[in-house]
Parts: sequence; C-alpha cells; structure tokens
Amino acid sequence: MTADLHLGQLILFDGNPFLSGVSAGRHLRSGAILVESGTIVRVGETEALRDANPQARIHDHGARLLLPGFVDAHAHYPQTGMIASWGKRLIDWLNSYTFPEEMRFDDAAYAAEVAERYLDLLIAHGTTSVCSFCTIHPESVDALFSAAEARNMRVFAGKTCMDRNAPDGLRDTAQSAYDDSKALLARWHGRGRASYVITPRFSPTSTPEQLGALGALWAEHPDCLMQTHLSEQVEEIAWVKSLYPRARDYLDTYEMHGLLGKGGLYGHAIHLEPRERDRLREVGAGLVHCPTSNTFIGSGLFDMAGLMAEGQRIGLATDTGGGSSFSMLRTMAAAYEIGQLRGRPLHPAELLWLATEGSADTLRDDRIGRLKPGADADFIALDLASTPAIAQRADRAEDIWEALFPTIMMGDDRAMSGTWVAGERLK
Repeated sequence: MTADLHLGQLILFDGNPFLSGVSAGRHLRSGAILVESGTIVRVGETEALRDANPQARIHDHGARLLLPGFVDAHAHYPQTGMIASWGKRLIDWLNSYTFPEEMRFDDAAYAAEVAERYLDLLIAHGTTSVCSFCTIHPESVDALFSAAEARNMRVFAGKTCMDRNAPDGLRDTAQSAYDDSKALLARWHGRGRASYVITPRFSPTSTPEQLGALGALWAEHPDCLMQTHLSEQVEEIAWVKSLYPRARDYLDTYEMHGLLGKGGLYGHAIHLEPRERDRLREVGAGLVHCPTSNTFIGSGLFDMAGLMAEGQRIGLATDTGGGSSFSMLRTMAAAYEIGQLRGRPLHPAELLWLATEGSADTLRDDRIGRLKPGADADFIALDLASTPAIAQRADRAEDIWEALFPTIMMGDDRAMSGTWVAGERLK
C-alpha cells in the first residue's frame, strides 16, 4: 500500500509542559508525517522523510500547522440540540432543558439523527476523539457507536444510569442499569475503535444500590473506564451530603461503592476537599476540566495550576451542552481565561497539550492525541490565518506560540483546513 506524506509545520511534545516547561513543545517549521494503513509511521523533518520515502503520495499543506486531532474528554452528545440554553444553575438546568431532551432518545431514529449531526460537528471543529455520556436508553449508545464506526472514529461512551431524582421515563433501576450496561459493553467494547465506559450520571441521581451495582460491573471489567461528575457546584455538593449522610465527602459516595480507581473520569472537580484531592492523586484517577461549562452555568473556577502541581491527571473537555461550544479551540480559550482569573494564565503549549495528549492520557489511550510512530493517524491541518482579524495578529508573531495563540482565542471551524481520521480525510 502506498504511504501518504503530509507536509507542514508541526508541534511535537516531549513531555507535559506543565511539569517540564513550555520547551517540551518542539516546533518543526518544515515537518512531515508519514502515514500508512491509518497509522503514523514516522514523523520528522520534511527533507529527510521525502528522501527516505520517494514513492509516498505528497500532501503539501504549506504553512498550515499539523496537529493531533483534538480529544474531548467529557461530553453529552444527547444535549447537542439544546446547547446554549439560557440562564439556569445546574439542577434547574437539568430539569428544564436536559432531561426533557434526553427523554427523546428512546426513539432510535432520533438518537441516530443526533449522533450523526454531533460527530459531523466534532469533525468540522477538528475533534477526532470524544468521551461521551449517552442517555439511559440503550438505543442512544448504539446510535453513537454506530455513527462513530461509520467514520472510524475513536469514541468512548456509555449508557447514563439514573434510578432516582429524574423524571418518569428517564429512570432505570439498579438491576437494569447493570444488565443494560453489561450487554452494551459486550456488544461494543473493543469493537473497532470503540470503548465502553461505565456511566453513573452522578451520585444524586443514583441510589446506593445502583452505584454498588455499577461498581460491581467495573470490578468485573477493570479494563473499562468509568465516568461521572464530581463537585461541580456548591449546591450540588450540599445535596449529595444530604443524600449520603454517612459519606466523608462527595468522592466518598463513589469510593464506598467501588467507583474510584485509576480508570475513573471525574468531570468538573472544582470544589474539592483536601481528602478528595489526595485520594484522586493516590489512585491516579482522571480529572476533566470543562471551562466553558463552568462559566456558562456559573459553577466556579477550576484550580488547574494547583491540581497539576500536586500530580493530578487532567484532561480538557467541552461538556456540551452545558458547555457552550463544540470547539476545543474555544474550550482552550476559556481555560486560558479561567487561568487568568485564578492568577495563573496558561501558555499556548499547555493549552494545546491539554486538548490533545493530556486528554488522551486521562482516557488511558497512548494512540490518540499525539504525533508519533505507532499512533493512530488522527490529525488536523490548522490555518493560522483563517480570518482577517487572526491573520493580522499572527503576522506580528515572533514564534510559533505567538502565531498559534490568536487562533486559540479567536478561531473556530474556519481554522480547520482538514481533519483526518485513521488517515482518511473527513473534512
């Protein structure tokens, strides 16, 4: 099979820039990616790779920046249609907008329609992998994985489980949550590029019995990830404490039911207590920062600098539709703004790493979110002058980070000149 050689500017990471400094991100002004059978074979300087692969098909992207496809570590694809819904705090927002929309996903045709639209939106914005909550309906899981399979996308997802504090028609039981999740796991986990994720929504919408059943399922399938929410808003934390009076803290409601571990993904994690921070770090769990959601719903300011300094594993996410954009560029911009409000603005190298390799590490996948031999050939070509406003600022740049930053802050889907999934161009 003939290999493909993609030419352009590259940024390669040799480590976590939060820990190793921004020099962990290396810029190749004339770089190349050699792709064969959906996999990256080599990465390096253009001249060397062209000389070594004279038969390769050449794709010259000029001054465009070739980057790993973005990895969105926490999203709710069923909320696609009600993104940017006005003016509610978390609990009211769920009751007013989210739950009525999620009830529609018992209709397999509707679920398929939204799944198709959602993944097309991701591709348009340069996101090639996502970890998503579905609804309580198995049809919603089948719809997303089927749509991802048709595009050969790397997708993580699971049936959202809720057996209390949700409307009629949107509750399951402890037993049906276990049974449905186990059947879906058997059908999808490891099929192509799909990974099943055990998914209790959060402690307020699950009884102790349901959390225990899902903890048992995770113990039976420890290679799966588990995703949920943690300490998003102060009202939510008070509610959790009233529902679980014997728990030491919010995290303990998961820990006491077998839902704390290195494959755990805990969305938001804003208002953490010291014990919770210690335990999350000890087990190597993943925290997922959702900045546009945190500002849109008024949740609070994530402590990126403090959590990263103490050794937490952190990814970045849109949290659509609580998050107000499908774009990981906009998400990076919001993370920068939250950093400013906390007195520690994030460097473009840190933002880019979070949206790619950092999120991939949080999802325990070393084949996505990076440009290296052996990785899946999921990548984008980023136009650093996609609008007149961005172009005039980038023209003044003295290095690659100064050239990239205007696109992070002002860019959108127009900046995506192309999106490749497993070596195939989808945009």
